[in-house]
Amino acid sequence: MGSNIFRALGVAAAVAVLGLTGCGSSADSKGSGDPDTLVLASIPSENSGSLQQQYRLVADVIEKETGHKVQFQNATDYAGVIEGQRAGKVQIAGYGPFSYALAKDSGVQTTAIAAPVNAADAKPGYVSYAVTKPGSPIKTLADFRGKKVCFVDPSSTSGYLYPSAGLKEAGLDPEKDITPVFAGGHDASVLAVLSGQCDAGFAYDTIVDKTMPEKGQLKPGDIGVIWKSQTIPTSPIAISTTLSAPLQEKLTAIFRDQLNIPALTAAGRCSGADCTLPDGVKYGYVPVQDSLYDGVRQVCKVTDAKACKS
Repeated sequence: MGSNIFRALGVAAAVAVLGLTGCGSSADSKGSGDPDTLVLASIPSENSGSLQQQYRLVADVIEKETGHKVQFQNATDYAGVIEGQRAGKVQIAGYGPFSYALAKDSGVQTTAIAAPVNAADAKPGYVSYAVTKPGSPIKTLADFRGKKVCFVDPSSTSGYLYPSAGLKEAGLDPEKDITPVFAGGHDASVLAVLSGQCDAGFAYDTIVDKTMPEKGQLKPGDIGVIWKSQTIPTSPIAISTTLSAPLQEKLTAIFRDQLNIPALTAAGRCSGADCTLPDGVKYGYVPVQDSLYDGVRQVCKVTDAKACKS
């Protein structure tokens, strides 16, 4: 979630778009203008094994409910997903919250319809943590002045943009008042704090609370959380608004109503361990609206980050 989000558009994005050329471009036989094959694109995350395998159940349901084939596209970064949708080569996209807002606001004809949660009553959001070693003199973000601070990536929602907004609100310039270090991953940021390479660092909550402890990388008391961001919206599934209205409505209903473990089980589409959704999501997808991502847009205004202008 939120890591490695949107590297600058350029040669890499152009190559990614070229890699998608020809996918999902032929009109269907019903004359709707919709492609016969719907391309579903996403990028790897910390929890990814085979993304194509993770999305297999999602693709199967879409194929059976719409009559359209689904082709999975494993993109190298969000730049490729954005430009793929802009070029009309990607109809269904798994975005990060920042990359979705950037795509939408840069004119890509796309809209968020759903986001994954781990429980039926869970809200589609998470938070960024600022962490230090226990006993550190750093108690608040204001204490970061003059310190070496680990971030994830300049375009990471929870690993840089929200932390930068927090630092600015604490009266610090994240480029001048601290020494920033980009660790490249949420777990790497935490490990750098543990090893003393950074005085403090940022990472999203699940990495600190669940993923790293389960992997044996963190023990109780290893890390102290001294700040939590406002809620960051979960990475959305967005569909192309160039699709026909009936197909958009059908895809929206599939994600919101059918792609959750209880519905999948009740429909006999899977059972037990076979009910596997992307990134190990334990419940499924819930509805979201574009307005959920206004907080991301506000953070861009506060930070004036270069990535927000790309």
